[in-house]
Amino acid sequence: MAILRASEIRKMPPDQRRKRLEELKTELMRLMAMKAMGGAIENPGRIREIKRTIARLITIMKEEEK
Repeated sequence: MAILRASEIRKMPPDQRRKRLEELKTELMRLMAMKAMGGAIENPGRIREIKRTIARLITIMKEEEK
């Protein structure tokens, strides 16, 4: 899954944003669980990227709510 830029998120329809947000949250939970169990994560920087993308999605969704 590619990391999304703000301009890409703004072009998405709202239902696709919600779907992508759920996918990212699921992936984040999976990576955090692997890390907590002591497993080796393929790309440790991916957790940070996912968190930032989730924050971008939520921010843009809230902006457009107003």
